[in-house]
Order: sequence, then structure tokens, then C-alpha cells
Amino acid sequence: MNASHWMLVLFWVIYYVLHSVLAATSVKVFFKRILGKFFRFYRLGYTILVTITLIILLKYQYSFSSKTLINVPLLKYFSIVLLVIPGVWIMLISVKKYFLLLSGVRSIFHPVPTVELKSEGIHRFVRHPLYSGTILFVWGLFFIFPILNNLIAVVLLTIYVLIGIGFEEKKLLNEFGKKYQEYISKVPMLIPDFKFRK
Repeated sequence: MNASHWMLVLFWVIYYVLHSVLAATSVKVFFKRILGKFFRFYRLGYTILVTITLIILLKYQYSFSSKTLINVPLLKYFSIVLLVIPGVWIMLISVKKYFLLLSGVRSIFHPVPTVELKSEGIHRFVRHPLYSGTILFVWGLFFIFPILNNLIAVVLLTIYVLIGIGFEEKKLLNEFGKKYQEYISKVPMLIPDFKFRK
């Protein structure tokens, strides 16, 4: 890896740290105190900032040449069928369900977003379907475009997601208590066991 690759690692780490800090409960409480009634737009502002910084980061990621790590054409087709398509499908289901809440767009229409435990639909099979779909999708893209820059991005994303899930699980346990504990005991975190769930 050359200096550009190490810079890419650094930028991804900074991006994820920024992402986590701004999503932390203590930071939200701080901004809620400062923003007052305008705090309802915090999630929307957060989403816009994260999106802009992601675009800048991806622009840098593809601004310099990177070594091809795998050269197996057939692997690309398997990757599309087994990783990319299922990943996109899972992400679309998740994003469609939660776009208004996760993006902050709901704050335009409703001052206080409702907080509820989702355990129906795709959540009958995995607790974090958006993360499952994202991991499938990004690894699928890596096998289609197997360059070092992409490997750096997907490895760091996977690590970030796995660490982030731990924090999110604690937060959900605090919010929903025994109800979420029961949910954990019945539904896998990321990989479905394909049992039919009522």
C-alpha cells in the first residue's frame, strides 16, 4: 500500500468516527439543548452532512489508480447473483420501510418521530436487515471490481458495522428492555436461519 491508500484508510476512519459521534446519544442531547425546537431537524441535517462527506470520500477513493487483486471473470457473475442482487433487494426493503425516519425527512411532517420496536416483515428473519443487505452488497461490488481501494473500503465498512451493531444493541436494550431481549433470543443478528416465523 502506498501513501494514498493509507490516506484512504485514515479518511474512512475519520468518516466513521464522525458518523458515530454525531449519532451518539450524548451528542444528540447536547444539540437538543442548543437547538431547542429546531432539534427536530437534527436527523435531516445529519443525513445531509453524512451524504456530502461520503460523496467527497468516494471521489477521493477513485481519484488514484489501485492494484487489481483478483482476476477471475466467473467470480463476478457469481457475485452479482449471490451477493449484489440479494443485498440490493434487502436494502430496498429496509430503506423503503425506514426512509422517512432514518433520513430525517419525517421531521418536516412530524415534530416528534415515533419510537417503536420493529419485529415484523423482514425483521422476523434478522434483527438488522439493512446492515445485512449492505454487507452483501459492498462485498459483491468488491468481487466485481476487486481493486485494493475497494477492499479497504469494504473491510473498514464491515468492521464499522459489526462494532456499530454492538452499540446499537445496547441502545435498543435500554429503550425496549425485556421485549428486545426476547427478540434477541428468537431472531439472529445478521444471518437468517430461514425458519418460518409468525
